[in-house]
Amino acid sequence: MIRIDRAVILAAGRGTRMRELTNDIPKPMIEVRGKPVLQHIIEGLRGAGVLKFLIIIGYHGEMVRNLFGDGQRYGVAIEYATQTVQDGTGRVVNLGRRFIGDSTFVLSYGDILIGQENYKNIVALPNAVEAVITVTRGEDVTKGGAVFVNEQMDLVDLREKPKPGEPTSQWYNAGLYAFRPSIFEFIENLKPSPRGEYELTDAIRDLAHSGRKAKVLELTGEWADVRDPEILARLNRSP
Repeated sequence: MIRIDRAVILAAGRGTRMRELTNDIPKPMIEVRGKPVLQHIIEGLRGAGVLKFLIIIGYHGEMVRNLFGDGQRYGVAIEYATQTVQDGTGRVVNLGRRFIGDSTFVLSYGDILIGQENYKNIVALPNAVEAVITVTRGEDVTKGGAVFVNEQMDLVDLREKPKPGEPTSQWYNAGLYAFRPSIFEFIENLKPSPRGEYELTDAIRDLAHSGRKAKVLELTGEWADVRDPEILARLNRSP
């Protein structure tokens, strides 16, 4: 078992579905229960022993830098990389290659709210496992990723925003991962998806189909993609 001590957080997006709420701030800086979503993520990972962070910024990235700085006031070390071209989650992860080096790492989307207990599970990477992808139930997979597993919860397939008539699954990609650096081999070979983007999910599927072991972990407790004003309002009403 490997204990992971570093993380990459994707925080470059504007979040157009938030409408005027993101006119002046990036989506991960929207506040839920009194603090930015990004702060919830950093504190959750810190509680699980992750102390080194790379935050990938873009839209209004200076707001992220101004709040979190070098991470010292949060008890962690933070570095930054800037995404200048919005061409998909596959390419943006590649910005973390120097930071990762030969280490295992956690990857998190910067706009998800997760029960804090889950971070302790994701940082423990089993031996011989190259990747862990987290999932949740009860979400509309046409808005995210449909994850297909076998009886041992090994990853079998992963489809981004399946269209009507395409195979579907009860498992929704929850946006929190653990990787060995071997994921970069598959990122390097990505081709643009039908959406014209380089999809991280394509690289994960290619890794699993290559014979490397990728496991699927179901999250417990709360999970939310803070993707629109209605979800934000619901989260801020709940305790």
